[in-house]
Amino acid sequence: MVAAFDEIIHQPVRLRVMAALMTLDEKNRISFNTLKEVLQVTDGNLSVHISRLEEAGYVLVEKTFVGKKPYTYIAVTPRGRSAFSEHIEALQTLLQIRLPVVQENVPRAAEDTQDAPSS
Repeated sequence: MVAAFDEIIHQPVRLRVMAALMTLDEKNRISFNTLKEVLQVTDGNLSVHISRLEEAGYVLVEKTFVGKKPYTYIAVTPRGRSAFSEHIEALQTLLQIRLPVVQENVPRAAEDTQDAPSS
């Protein structure tokens, strides 16, 4: 089976969320605020991306109260771990491709600027 890119995970913030969550072991979770600080994103931005990952079944969101203060915790699900691993495998496969090299007289960037007409 060939690993496939995951369009849900591929989005940059969601990729960073999943990468951060993958550093936790299967029984751990992280608070929303800590994840927000680690990723340096806004509440709204993180919330939207967490919701998308939750809809896909990639993360589990637990909302609780400590006293009267609400806390939100996020953990990666087994499905999320599998999807992330497959996405990374697809990236690694792409990085291992050796493209054929064709020798042509292609000007280098520095040479391009020398040939440009002056103003």
